[in-house]
Amino acid sequence: MARVAVLRWLVFAFVIVDVLLLHTSGWYHGFADPVWYEPLVMGEVLHLPAASVLLVETLKWGCVIAALAAMSGRAPRLLGWTVAVCWIWYQYIAFSYGKVDHDRADFVVALALLPTVGIAHLSDRRRSEAAGFALRAVQLAAIATYFLSAWAKLRFGGVEWVNSATMVRAVVRRGTPWAEWLLEIPWTLHWAQWGLMVAELTAPVIFLLSERWRRRAVAAWFGFHAVTYAAITIAFWPHLVMMLAFLPLEEYADRLRARWAASRPGRWWSQRGTSRGPRRLPVS
Repeated sequence: MARVAVLRWLVFAFVIVDVLLLHTSGWYHGFADPVWYEPLVMGEVLHLPAASVLLVETLKWGCVIAALAAMSGRAPRLLGWTVAVCWIWYQYIAFSYGKVDHDRADFVVALALLPTVGIAHLSDRRRSEAAGFALRAVQLAAIATYFLSAWAKLRFGGVEWVNSATMVRAVVRRGTPWAEWLLEIPWTLHWAQWGLMVAELTAPVIFLLSERWRRRAVAAWFGFHAVTYAAITIAFWPHLVMMLAFLPLEEYADRLRARWAASRPGRWWSQRGTSRGPRRLPVS
């Protein structure tokens, strides 16, 4: 339960950062002429209207306000699903006027399922079927993002995708000084495509690894994304948040709280709280 509490807090914090700083294309689509609106499947089924400035602003700030409230841990289902509706609709608007980013699918799963767990305390070490189901679903969706990415490459590009110039083109278009020198050594980008394909196809192996090797696998994927961002400034931010579901977040939270308690500001805060009486543990 504590792991869900930490992950849920991180998810809501990311929603705020994402809406305000990262993925803001839904905002200016509110000014677009409705003639350019091409509803996705979700829009066709739910009969969602074209974007307007009022609708976009409502969804944008609804995400922020609901996420801030949800981070308190109160009313986890009501506030959690409010965040889910606002964020998913906001993303829908962004993608109804262009390409659909595949790195956000697992984040949708997290927003939909994490509220089902109910109240979860940061110090709660109980096991829960609802928590286990939500965490496993997020893990499966995160790994499916890798595997299905490889499948899409093979489906549309064929086996020859690994021998194509896809990465060369990416470096030419978006390359940074950290990667442009690789154009002088083209075999590095060629073999990088083979390595990427193998890594994505074998991603599901993570479910067969021990806890120690599972953490190392997650660290390796984070390293891959760090290199990708340094090379061509492409990052899969919501997906990286979902990969944290594989880690013992409750242990990391305990270590941070222990370090805080041992620090001078932490001791001062503890003494201040003691003088005022007992304090409740924060929840999420």
